[in-house]
Amino acid sequence: MGTHKIPRDVSGESRILLIFSWKALGYTFIGAVFGLPFFFLFSSFNMYIVGIVFIAIFALIGFSIGTFTIPNIENFEITRKTAGLKIDYVIRTGIRFKLRGKKVYVYAKEEKDDE
Repeated sequence: MGTHKIPRDVSGESRILLIFSWKALGYTFIGAVFGLPFFFLFSSFNMYIVGIVFIAIFALIGFSIGTFTIPNIENFEITRKTAGLKIDYVIRTGIRFKLRGKKVYVYAKEEKDDE
């Protein structure tokens, strides 16, 4: 008898501590770095806990940018157009679009009702 490889799900094996992918860990670190000035500001007033809370809030924002996708909410035009895309991809694409100063032209085809 020969040996055969059994397929298995390997999609979650690149995760660290079960919730962090490498991308989410990087965005969490960047968010915490943005929270550091607030920590130093509040630590000068001996309010260390408030500074740590600010670091945690910015780290959570960074984690959510690196992890979650934009949901499809029919009431908002922006979520209908970007539904299912990663939040970091939408932010990066928007920044590139603004920096390059490009315009997007959309040609809509009008449909006439035959009455």
